[in-house]
Amino acid sequence: MVDLSYQVKAGDTVEVKQAQVYKEEPVYYVLNKPRGVISSVSDEKDRKTVLDFFHHIPERIYPVGRLDWDTSGLILLTNDGEFANLMTHPRHEIEKVYVAKVEGQATKENLRPLTQGVKIDGRKTKPAVYQIIKQDIKSKKSVVQLTIHEGRNHQVKKMFEAIGLPVQKLSRIQYGTLGLTGLQPGEFRRLSKKEVSQLVNAAKGN
Repeated sequence: MVDLSYQVKAGDTVEVKQAQVYKEEPVYYVLNKPRGVISSVSDEKDRKTVLDFFHHIPERIYPVGRLDWDTSGLILLTNDGEFANLMTHPRHEIEKVYVAKVEGQATKENLRPLTQGVKIDGRKTKPAVYQIIKQDIKSKKSVVQLTIHEGRNHQVKKMFEAIGLPVQKLSRIQYGTLGLTGLQPGEFRRLSKKEVSQLVNAAKGN
């Protein structure tokens, strides 16, 4: 008789059709995602996905959260479901830093609403922190760094659009305690135990 409520314990052997099943070792990677790459394990239109950079990795990893097709930068990949849920759950508010090239002149005046929260999709965002990196008066374009603690769909683009500064180019440069130092677009590395612990602690601290 098969007991479907049985909880597998340490030391148990699990078999499916006489083939033993092994639990994969948890692995954690950070990838500098280029623009034009889908944050998914597959794509029905046969476009390039983040997993195309990990052909030689034996574990069945998947992206933690997502970055838009036309957004570049830092994305995590893992086979640890508990870790992925911890990183993406709204209540944990992990800090994320983006750099946006926008149309128009970014000023303290027109960026101020971002620090107070702007309404997108019928809900007000939580206060963000900005830094004006560059202003090009001739081309009427600006580069702004924005730090947020949420992960709503297309959030950064919608926040800038709400204040009249449409995003032309967007990149995520930091996720919690992690940055992209040493990683060119398309390159990745495995996280250390210390880095994983720092991310977990940052999430549980909120």
